[in-house]
Amino acid sequence: MKVGIIGLGLMGGSFALALKKRYKDKELEIIGLDHNAQHCIEALELKIADKITDELKDLFEVDLLILAIPVDAIVALIPKLKGVSKETTIVDFGSTKEKIVQAIPKEIRPNFIAAHPMTGTEKHGPSAADKKLYRGKVMVLCDTHENNPKNLEFARKIFSDLGMKIIYMNAKEHDLHAAYISHMPHAISYALANSVLSQENPEAIIALAGGGFKDMSRIAKSSAAMWVDIFRQNKKNVVEAINSFEEELGHLKKAIANENWQEVEKLIQKANTLHKIL
Repeated sequence: MKVGIIGLGLMGGSFALALKKRYKDKELEIIGLDHNAQHCIEALELKIADKITDELKDLFEVDLLILAIPVDAIVALIPKLKGVSKETTIVDFGSTKEKIVQAIPKEIRPNFIAAHPMTGTEKHGPSAADKKLYRGKVMVLCDTHENNPKNLEFARKIFSDLGMKIIYMNAKEHDLHAAYISHMPHAISYALANSVLSQENPEAIIALAGGGFKDMSRIAKSSAAMWVDIFRQNKKNVVEAINSFEEELGHLKKAIANENWQEVEKLIQKANTLHKIL
């Protein structure tokens, strides 16, 4: 199996390592492409890629082509993939889906799988790659009714072989749900970090930081460039999710300010029930 991976950072690098581990007894060649020259060097050193190319056309005949780059870059790249073989299964790992799906040329729509692996860390670059990143995680596949069954089944088998749970939804629905479960939490984490940094003596505050603060602020270390792209692509849904959060935070703020401890307890108990469905 010949695999092309565009983007050799955390997501692309981890996927490459997972493939190498799962198919170690099979003939597998991974060709990487990344605009960052240092990433290319590291990917070869870490054995993430077997070879590197800077020519997109070198990936037009691979069995599987993974797009593991920021969402804006995916949208810009897609029109350049019209020449990709119909036998090649193309999969994008973008965190938003509707605008990506809308950008896919009809020539490659049957073999283009719009996917979102619900995994990641705050780290980035090839050195952050982890062969276990995808195991046990959810892979969302969107608008699969537009896919060639052969390409879809090929992608599904690989994701299943890597131990992923596959779910299906349309792109618009995905972007709304992702805004609440992924994009809004990142926005909150950035705001939380900045609220501490804006204080007169943030170092003294950080000295008191326990597990709760560290857990909530961890993702504030995530790539700024990547998350600006995501917020731009999913602006409407992210704003809606933040508005919903602000409303709920306002209820809690008001109850605390009014010393309505019964209401505070009620709100906390309601929040406790979330973990019954997680």
